[in-house]
Amino acid sequence: MDALIANARFRFHERLFETNTLTLTRAGVASNADTSSRGSKAIAGKIIEILVDEHHHKINSVDKISGQTLGKQFELLTMEFLRETFPYLQNLRPGQWWILQLGNNNKIKTSDFEQYEHLTYLNALTAENAQLAAALGNDYLVAPDVVIYRGLYEDEEINAEQYIVDDNISKMADIRKSNGGKPLLHASVSAKYTMRSDRAQNSRTEALNLIRNRKGYLPHIVVVTAEPMPNRLASLALGTGDIDCVYHSALYELVRAVNEVGSEDAVETLETLVRGKRLKDISDLPLDLAV
Repeated sequence: MDALIANARFRFHERLFETNTLTLTRAGVASNADTSSRGSKAIAGKIIEILVDEHHHKINSVDKISGQTLGKQFELLTMEFLRETFPYLQNLRPGQWWILQLGNNNKIKTSDFEQYEHLTYLNALTAENAQLAAALGNDYLVAPDVVIYRGLYEDEEINAEQYIVDDNISKMADIRKSNGGKPLLHASVSAKYTMRSDRAQNSRTEALNLIRNRKGYLPHIVVVTAEPMPNRLASLALGTGDIDCVYHSALYELVRAVNEVGSEDAVETLETLVRGKRLKDISDLPLDLAV
C-alpha cells in the first residue's frame, strides 16, 4: 500500500494532465516552459517526458492556453493536494482545519482572520481619505491564492481532559471561542504556475505585508510552483526572512531533468537551492505545515 502523501502527489500530477494544466502546445512546447528560452523548453519537456513515463499517461496537445487560466487551475490543484493531505496529520497538528482557494473574487479576505482583522478598519479609513491613502499605500490587504485556517475552541473542548480555563482567566487568548475572535490564519500559500518576469516577486511582497501587518501569530508563508528554470526559482527561493520555503510541484523529476538536459549553471543553482533547504518537493509541504 502506498503512503497517503505519495498517493496525493501521484494524483496531483494526474490532475495536472487531466486539466490540461501540464500539457504540450501543437509545437511540442510544455505549457510551463518559456518559449523564448531554449533551456526552459528543454527542462520542461524532459519533466513531462519523465512524468508521462511514470504515470503511463497520454499527454494532450492543445493550442495556447492563457497564463491566467493555467494559474487558476494550478491554484485549484494545489488546494486539492493540501485538502487530501494536511487534515490527516491530526496526530501531529490537531485542530479543525479549513483549506480554501481565495483568489480576488472570494468573499473571504485576509482581514477575516484574527491576526489581520484591523486591516478592514485601515482600508475603510484610506478609502475615505485620499491623503491618508497616499501616505500609507493600499497594498497591505492581501488575498493569498490558497489559505489554511483553523477554527477556535469552545471552553468545553479546552477543558476536556483537565480544567484549564475559567471565566476569570485567559480573557484575550485568540484560540478561545468565548473571547469572540475570528478564525486563525495558519498558512498563506502562493501558487505560481511559472515565474515569468517580475510577477513572481508579488509573492515576496505579499509575504512582507503579512509579516509587517499582523497582530500576533505569524502564519506559514510558502510558495508552490511548477517553474522549470533553476535561476528563476532562485530569484524567489534564495534568501531568508520573508518566505518560509518554495515548494516545487515535481522536484524529484526536475532534478533528474536538469541533470540530463540542463546547463552546468542550472545544475549548480538547483543543487544550491535544494542543499540550502530553500527549495523542496510538494510532498514536503503538508508535514512542514504541521510544524
